[in-house]
Parts: sequence; C-alpha cells; structure tokens
Amino acid sequence: MAFKEEIRDLFARGHERYLRNVSVDCIIFGFHDSALKVLLLKANYADGWALPGGFIGREEGMDEAAIRVLQQRTHLGDIYLQQFRVFGQSGRPTQKMNHEKLKTLGIKSEGSWMFDRFITIGYYALVDFNKVNPTPDEFSIACEWFNVYELPPMMMDHADLIADALSFLRHQLNYRPIGNNLLPEKFTMPELQKLYETILGRKLDRRNFQRKILGVGILKRLEERKPGVAHKAPYYYKFDLRKYQKALEAGMGFQIQ
Repeated sequence: MAFKEEIRDLFARGHERYLRNVSVDCIIFGFHDSALKVLLLKANYADGWALPGGFIGREEGMDEAAIRVLQQRTHLGDIYLQQFRVFGQSGRPTQKMNHEKLKTLGIKSEGSWMFDRFITIGYYALVDFNKVNPTPDEFSIACEWFNVYELPPMMMDHADLIADALSFLRHQLNYRPIGNNLLPEKFTMPELQKLYETILGRKLDRRNFQRKILGVGILKRLEERKPGVAHKAPYYYKFDLRKYQKALEAGMGFQIQ
C-alpha cells in the first residue's frame, strides 16, 4: 500500500484496529561524546521532529504497544521501556497537527477519529548509544540523535514530553543507580560523574560524588588505568551487575544531589 493510501486508511478506519483517544510515545536517551541525547524522527508529511509514537491495539497491553511501536518506528528491539507519566492536558495540539497532515497530503477525512482529543502514555529508556542502530520507518525520512539541551523544532508538545522525561530521570538519580545502559562496559570515575552532571545540568563536587557512589558498592575498580592522560591516569571501573540490580530494586539510600 502506497504511503498516501496508508495514511488515508489510518485516518478513516484506524479506530477499528486501535483504541480511540489514547497513544504511546517513547523517549529514548543515549549518552555520547559527553552529551545526553534523545532519539527523534522526522516525518515525511509534516514539519518538525517527533518522538517515536503510535497507537494501542484493541487486544494489546500498553507496555506491549510501546515495545511494538518503538520497534516499528525505529527498528530497535530488546529495549526495556519504563512508563513514567500520562499526558492528558485538554489543550494538546494533536488535532491541529492531524488536520494539517491531511491538508498537506490533499486528503479529506472529516469526522476522523484522529481529530479526537488524545491522551498519551509516556515511556522512557536508557540505551547504550554505541550498541543500537536506529533507522526510520516508512512514515519518516530520518531517525537521528539530538542533544537533549539543543532540540530541533519539534512537533506538537513533544518538547514538553522530553522535558518531563528528563525531570523524571533527574528525580530517579536520588534513588536509583544509572549508567549500566549509558556507559561502556568499563569507564572512569570522571566519566561517570560527567554522566550525572550532564543529566542534572550542573557541576558536582568530585570528592563528595566519589564518596557517595563508592559507598553504594555497585562499582568494581579494575587494575587498568586509562591511557593517554596527561596527569595521573584514572582507574577504570565496571558495574557489579548483581549489586547494581539490588540497588535498582531497593534504592541507594542517599541523595546524589
């Protein structure tokens, strides 16, 4: 089915396959070149960039839908997605954008379910930037990473969804460890601190950070030092995955901030 016919069919009969008024959007974070990045799609039918998102099948669970949508939109699989918020503001600009989509494509579909008010379920994930290879689907012309603090022009309210996901991630830093899915297998203490600082958007005291993070017991120091460092070369560390998982479940018991 050609792209235009697919869009026409979605607007006209999509409600037969999907739940009305509800969708899922996925915020995928990666860490690369000392920057926290988010994965975005560029639609081939509208201006602006968007989060990978879609609809929930009538016989499908929300979590199942989020996993399927992410795979279909970006071809990323085996990603653990965590639900973090429901977005249901009355003024969400979904209807206006959908009207503009059809106008651009020259499609008339008055009374479509796509013009209803939509509530979206927000999911987020932390992935190893170097181990994923996202590619766009047939509805997109590009699938790219952007610095979370330097977003391009965004569709609808997706910039707000990203800001809320970042706020949620910052809050999680006080209770749960991060880094296992964002850093390489071995890393230095300055690299781990840089990750936390990038997410928080501010500097942390080096000694205080190191004391707290080592006190949790989730790190193993290796005998290997990082080469090519002008001053005293820092040791490499890796996560103790058993203790890391325990800290995820029980919390770390201190505030990193």
